[in-house]
Amino acid sequence: MADDKEQRYDPAPIEAKWQSRWAADPALYAAEPGAEQPKYYVAEMLPYPSGALHMGHVRNYSIGDALARHMWMRGYNVLHPMGWDAFGLPAENAALKNNTPPREWTLHNIASMKRQMQRLGLSYDWATEITTCLPEYYRWNQWFFLRMYEKGLVYRKKRKVNWCPECATVLANEQVIDGRCWRHEDTQVELRDLEQWFFRITAYAGELLDGLDRLEGWPEKVRTMQRNWIGRSLGTDVDFALAGTSAPLARTIRVFTTRVDTIFGATSVQLAPEHPVVTALAAEDAGLKVQVGRLIEEQKRAREAGDVAAIEKHGVPTGHFALNPYNGEQVPVWVANYVLMDYGTGAIMSVPAHDERDFEFASKYGIPIRRVIAPADAKAEEPELPFTTENGVLIDSGAFTGLSCAEAKKRLEEAAVAGGFGEAKVIFRLKDWGVSRQRYWGTPIPMIHCERDGLIPVPDDRLPVVLPENIEITQQGGSPLARIPDFVNVTCPKCGHPAKRETDTMDTFVDSSWYFYRYTDAKNSREPFAPARVRYWFPIDQYIGGVEHAILHLIYSRFWTRVMRDLGLVANSEPAERMFTQGMVIKDGAKMSKSKGNIVSPDDMVARYGADATRMYALFAAPPDRDLDWQEDGVAGVSRFLGRVWRLATRYAARAREGRGQEVAGSTATATKLLRKLHQTTAKITQDFAGRWHFNTCVAAIMELVNEIQAADAELASGRVPAAVVDQLLSTLVLLLAPFAPFLAAELWDELGGSGAVLRAPWPKSNPELAREEEIEIPVQINGKLATVTRVAAAADSSQIEAAALAEEKVRARIAGKTIAKVIVIPGKLVNLVVR
Repeated sequence: MADDKEQRYDPAPIEAKWQSRWAADPALYAAEPGAEQPKYYVAEMLPYPSGALHMGHVRNYSIGDALARHMWMRGYNVLHPMGWDAFGLPAENAALKNNTPPREWTLHNIASMKRQMQRLGLSYDWATEITTCLPEYYRWNQWFFLRMYEKGLVYRKKRKVNWCPECATVLANEQVIDGRCWRHEDTQVELRDLEQWFFRITAYAGELLDGLDRLEGWPEKVRTMQRNWIGRSLGTDVDFALAGTSAPLARTIRVFTTRVDTIFGATSVQLAPEHPVVTALAAEDAGLKVQVGRLIEEQKRAREAGDVAAIEKHGVPTGHFALNPYNGEQVPVWVANYVLMDYGTGAIMSVPAHDERDFEFASKYGIPIRRVIAPADAKAEEPELPFTTENGVLIDSGAFTGLSCAEAKKRLEEAAVAGGFGEAKVIFRLKDWGVSRQRYWGTPIPMIHCERDGLIPVPDDRLPVVLPENIEITQQGGSPLARIPDFVNVTCPKCGHPAKRETDTMDTFVDSSWYFYRYTDAKNSREPFAPARVRYWFPIDQYIGGVEHAILHLIYSRFWTRVMRDLGLVANSEPAERMFTQGMVIKDGAKMSKSKGNIVSPDDMVARYGADATRMYALFAAPPDRDLDWQEDGVAGVSRFLGRVWRLATRYAARAREGRGQEVAGSTATATKLLRKLHQTTAKITQDFAGRWHFNTCVAAIMELVNEIQAADAELASGRVPAAVVDQLLSTLVLLLAPFAPFLAAELWDELGGSGAVLRAPWPKSNPELAREEEIEIPVQINGKLATVTRVAAAADSSQIEAAALAEEKVRARIAGKTIAKVIVIPGKLVNLVVR
């Protein structure tokens, strides 16, 4: 009779034992830069230390952990790091709520979450750990800021910015979603005029866009989101001279158009309410100034609602005219609320016959509508307006009449350049990254305001500018740092006179834009990282994280990589070769999150079912790229399955050890069948790790293998299955299980007499000969409809398969009295009989 060890699987002592052993062996997960083995860098997006992990985190990290363990077993030199995105608003909000300093709150949470990760058995090399709120890390944020300032990639400007009343700080455009804060989905974002710091990400807009075509290992949905956000438009800048005004700055209106081929149909010029020409004209016309003010308010409300495109179109004539440089025609100048100052030049030529928005506006205000594009087919009926096709020919367009739209664009652009009134232009939807934050818990911006010398960078030898501790935090009156005299009041490093330190802090996406480079050299106190180490490890082979960061973190990190490349620090242009976006964990119909109050703690699951079952369920319950609907019963089911594996392996461990090193000879039919299933399972899981990561079907395949082994229990118990086969079965089963249930795999590897750590054991290889089925099932169709299934030898040729199909009783009955017109045989797939 089996002893208690065989009968009962108790994960708690097993997992405690191996957690202790792994913690005592820092070399186990260590990566060696420059090692002889091929390198593999896998990273999951680092978490914000909010206090505790939930099952959404566990799913993300279990995917990366399974991959890292598999690659170690494949013989790779693996870098699998973890760190903490430790600055940010939640720490300040917690400080206000709990009267706890943000640093203390954050570091306490980091310690708690790290313990959770270790309890889950996640294979991180903690020697590479980084914490972004510590001076040894954010010093290099400041260093990069200064290098970018020197290259003209950092500037300060007064601009309308997005303001979240809840966060009490500025947001970048990418952090505004449908007019609301990305952190506070119910909070409407406001527009404010503030002096702010910006990163000139637009300097890389074209390269960021073009680079997406080479990111073949990234999800198409991520690349599409970035393409749309960057938004390149090819067009022409054209200068319209303003007639009859002495207003300062109001001499020429430059418009941007993507349809210069329609310019002979322009019947007005429309300006954004905040265009400098409008400002100049309104200064001389009090009535116009009032009307423009109303348009500005309408546009502001539409921006804050997040849908300017849907604004009800209003406008006001200025009473002035502009000259079309192509024909000298005077057209009225209007101010329109749907024209944006931050797109193109803030001015458009209005061609209502060939643009839907212009048509709506012209129809509303009685502005002439003139068609200048005709269908390419001369026999076509006169088109309904607006006629927006670009597959047409020009009419009533002077010397350009009769040209195709494409040819006309080229000729009209050449005429503008030759005449000195225009040029080809490329514009982007992407705007510069506003990085100023009026909050405390972030990287201090290393700039000094001197009354004599203006903006002065903090010298490198005075970095880091350390964030003061234990200060009073409020969400009123700007940055809390501005109320700390010891921080604000400094001596100008250039002239030696009293000066003021910058009190804004950096957007926390700065921290996460380059953190995975720091992992490669986390303790370096002389530079952000040694370039040689980065050259070895980069690009990241596999990056894993949520699709919600497609136009936040992911686009910022691509920008930052290019900046570092141009500084000579890295050789790569993209941070990651492959990107994987995991699905969300759903509970009670919503994404699992603290704000929804539907958190499931992994601590509870681990205490009830063990870490292996908790992790394995996260991988088994749904494909990794799909949402997972949380069901605790599923964790219990995986736990029961692991118990079956435990009992099976411990029951036959002695028999497996007896067969270690022996040749498989004279196998029985049962042994042959079991080995076939084993090698088929090995092939499937190996293929899935190299491809689409169907980890759910990998786990299902392991379950099927265990079922088949258990079905042969009588022959295993009687000794009729050779010991060498038992060894192959159980040892390979444990190796296949190791990426998904590492604690149990480590214990059973020891139990089976495996040498060394299971993590370093070679990944099993599938033998195609042993995996091949002796017989296979082939569907038989009659006129395309399934009639039956026939079994044939796996090596059967087309004639043998046809004969087997025709011999089937159901087939004979259905074709009786009919003529077989054609037999289609696809070996290994199907037979289709065409009968009449």
